Amino acid sequence: MELFPPFFLFWTKKTISALVLPPLLPFVLVFAGLVFIRRRWRGGSVLAWLGLAAGVFLSMPATTDWMLAALEPAAPIQPADARSAQAIVILGGGRMFNAPEYGGDTVGHTTLERLRYGARLARETGLPVLVSGGSPGGGTSEAQLMKAVLEDEFRVPVTWMEDASLDTRQNARNSAALLKAAGIGRVVLVTHAFHMRRAQAEFASQGLDTVAAPTAWASSRHSGDILPALPSLGSFNAGWFALHEWLGLIARRFDG
Repeated sequence: MELFPPFFLFWTKKTISALVLPPLLPFVLVFAGLVFIRRRWRGGSVLAWLGLAAGVFLSMPATTDWMLAALEPAAPIQPADARSAQAIVILGGGRMFNAPEYGGDTVGHTTLERLRYGARLARETGLPVLVSGGSPGGGTSEAQLMKAVLEDEFRVPVTWMEDASLDTRQNARNSAALLKAAGIGRVVLVTHAFHMRRAQAEFASQGLDTVAAPTAWASSRHSGDILPALPSLGSFNAGWFALHEWLGLIARRFDG
């Protein structure tokens, strides 16, 4: 029997992530600093100012754009590279719970962006598709929701459905088991551009060769948008994704 069940570890990671990522991170630092100041402990004012600085840094378009650009691939997939693969893997990116217009759970906007691009690649290449995503809260898995959208709305058949994974590492491990059993060693990997670096590293650790098929660049590298200088909700959201990925890459170094 496992000492820590997968769901316990998943929600523990989620809780820790919430504390070390925006929007909570700046508040946690400021609150800790104020507590230390009240108790006359050294470093309280430093922590409080650090929290304010973190809030500004992680919401400024210039800094979040720089953090994202360092994560994202320089170019989209090339047709020749896509044709050299044996399958397409699309990673889940979240769901919408109890969407009233759909009569229940459905894929979230991040997952939908990946599905849309994956469907396009599947039609262009004719490669079989694997969808990957579990169900942390129980019920219908993300992979099942992805399969339904691909087949019912995009008219793209799904060959494999990996529905037990709770994070990117498990996406890679479980998908590799299915694909290797089918004799597949090289895949087109579809995920967001900012997530691609970490996703490819996880799949490589499972012995799978991946062709990056990034979608939805979040930095201005490809869009050419002139970002406003002042903080905004969009840049704060981008700061969450950027810091989440950088912390994930750092964690991989310590976790082997």
